[in-house]
Amino acid sequence: MFSQEILKGIIKPLIISLIKEEGRMYGYQITQKVKDLSSEKMILTEGALYPALHKLVDDGILTVESEQFGNRERKYYTLSESGKQTAISKLEEIKESIGILAQLFNLKPIAYVVK
Repeated sequence: MFSQEILKGIIKPLIISLIKEEGRMYGYQITQKVKDLSSEKMILTEGALYPALHKLVDDGILTVESEQFGNRERKYYTLSESGKQTAISKLEEIKESIGILAQLFNLKPIAYVVK
């Protein structure tokens, strides 16, 4: 299972990255995408996800739009114009952090692609 302590530090860049890739997403969709991409090793709970989403909206990085889906309201999150620039810098920051951690733990460099 993925460390919850590490997840706390990467949740916002992770959300930004997923929304950047998908264009727009709703909360449950984000949790399922994380679960699928991590082969079910990382579980993103609602208690961790929604405060991060709300903070990203408050910071102007994401915008939110509500739509009716059956009897329910579904909130879709997209990157704002400033959020698109933030996405690039946050993803570069996380990429650099992974490299530093790999060095500190004497791990072989890993290949990754930031879209």
